[in-house]
Amino acid sequence: MRPLAARATVLLLSAALLTACSSESDGGGEDAAREPAIGTVPRMLSTAGLSFPLDGYETTDDQRRKLERAQARVAGDCMKRFGFTYELPLGAAVSSRSGDSRRYGLTDATIAARYGYAPNQGARPPAKPAVQTLSAAGKLALNGPEYKGPQPMSLEESKAKDSGKTLNGQKVPIGGCVRESFLTVYAPKKGAVDALFVTNLSMDANARSREDSRVVAAVKAWSACMAEKGYKADEPVSPQSDLGLDPNTYGGPKAIAAARQDVACKEKANLVGIWYTVETAYQKRNIEQNAETLNQAKTELNERLKLAAGLGG
Repeated sequence: MRPLAARATVLLLSAALLTACSSESDGGGEDAAREPAIGTVPRMLSTAGLSFPLDGYETTDDQRRKLERAQARVAGDCMKRFGFTYELPLGAAVSSRSGDSRRYGLTDATIAARYGYAPNQGARPPAKPAVQTLSAAGKLALNGPEYKGPQPMSLEESKAKDSGKTLNGQKVPIGGCVRESFLTVYAPKKGAVDALFVTNLSMDANARSREDSRVVAAVKAWSACMAEKGYKADEPVSPQSDLGLDPNTYGGPKAIAAARQDVACKEKANLVGIWYTVETAYQKRNIEQNAETLNQAKTELNERLKLAAGLGG
């Protein structure tokens, strides 16, 4: 099965800032290989309002926005040290749960009958941030000079390293004001938990659930149901390619007919009920195996929010 798109975790510019995103989840062995017990499996089709065990450790949309604003404030203050006025653009205000409606593929019969596989009906594209022109010196302050050594993973470490460049009589931080602002908010001290730790645990649980024998059997049942109606498809989350569709036809009559059958077969196979229950079990196991780090992550999140409040985030 093709991998599920990761839930959006809007840590402003963090993808370019982190050199490693290890989840530190179970590192293999007998426990990792054993499929967790799941108990009674409910019959369900709708994915609206799904909740997972790791949700209690995730950063909420409101908290994430506050942290983004705090990072932008730190970056702006950093740029002022070098004589530049610059506003770090904020990411689009997208809910971190927006991908859950199709976490297990199309599951809404009404949507299927009306739109087929056409995504984001009625959604407006996010406004593009205003272009801010920077001189070569301004870009150096923002992004830092080329640096071949290991990137600092905490603000403490960043302050102790020399990038080899100065502007306005001050040392330019490695990674510039962008990285300094990120480390200020997300990793002020050595030993901070990876900002993507909880997200990585969630992705790990989803990946393991996809290979679980009970989910594999449910997918085969869904595929057999589709075959009975003349559709050859093996991938329930994104079956468009299997069905011979392209983006220009996702909302056409052929796609709508296939989408309606897709949802009906998911209901018949109880694919959502089985997959959700199995994924939940893997999340619970990840919580048990990473309890100490998760508690530390929650403590550090509270510290970040206090910092953000002090910065007017």
